[in-house]
Amino acid sequence: MRSRVHAVAGVLGLTLITLFLTTSVVVELVGDRATIAAAKQWILYGVAVLIPCLIVAGASGRSMMGPQPGPELRAKQRRMFVIAAVGLAVLTLCALLLQQLSAAGEFGLTFTLVQTVEFVAGAVNVTLMSLNVRAGLRLTGRIGPRMAGAARAA
Repeated sequence: MRSRVHAVAGVLGLTLITLFLTTSVVVELVGDRATIAAAKQWILYGVAVLIPCLIVAGASGRSMMGPQPGPELRAKQRRMFVIAAVGLAVLTLCALLLQQLSAAGEFGLTFTLVQTVEFVAGAVNVTLMSLNVRAGLRLTGRIGPRMAGAARAA
């Protein structure tokens, strides 16, 4: 049961961050200011779901670790620490700032800089979370080392 909770929380977190990034890129490219402001508001609502997902994924993962975790689990744990730090300290702050700026109609340099930071931090988290999903699939035997290597080469 813990492994299912862990998997669902992790995949939901990865899906949400990917959705936030995709939404931001799309509305920046084709949306007007009102659409951008609406997207930023919805992303902020989504952060309220994302934070518990990251907490549940981290806590459930830690509860499944034994007293002597192997190198793969230690690497996964280190990535989760970075994911949580980036998610809470950077992405949450960016979501708040971007929502406030867009609601006020301020789409200048500050908005662009914060948006750039959000894109970079989001890409980092998507990458690290994807690596953790792959590691989890490997650890549970759902994919073997060759499949993980093939996925990396693709």
